[in-house]
Amino acid sequence: MPDSIAPTDVELRILQVLWKQPGATARVIHNAVHADQAKNYSTTVKMLSLMLEKGLVRRDDSVRPQTFVAAVSERRAQKGLVTRLVKKAFDGSAVSLAMQALSGGKPSKEDLQEIRELIEKLEEQR
Repeated sequence: MPDSIAPTDVELRILQVLWKQPGATARVIHNAVHADQAKNYSTTVKMLSLMLEKGLVRRDDSVRPQTFVAAVSERRAQKGLVTRLVKKAFDGSAVSLAMQALSGGKPSKEDLQEIRELIEKLEEQR
């Protein structure tokens, strides 16, 4: 599996459930992801099967019903999503992404300080 992954929107929603509730059953995942939608349970089971093949989740077959855990960390998934976003929407420019993100809202003093510290750390690594 690559260092960073970029899950689809549905895969991300499932992973978000599993990051909060490791060891969730397919039924628990289905109810959390599709609570406000009329989706078939079999769709969730199929999605979990595909995610298992991709290495995004792990399944515990020793218990009934089977349970699932995320096989990738939240940070790793975020990295993959941001990488994909930078490539697709910002023509590969992380600077453009950062400028858009900062100008689109009002970052707190704490956020700005954290950004400064990250920049300093990156400069030290060069």
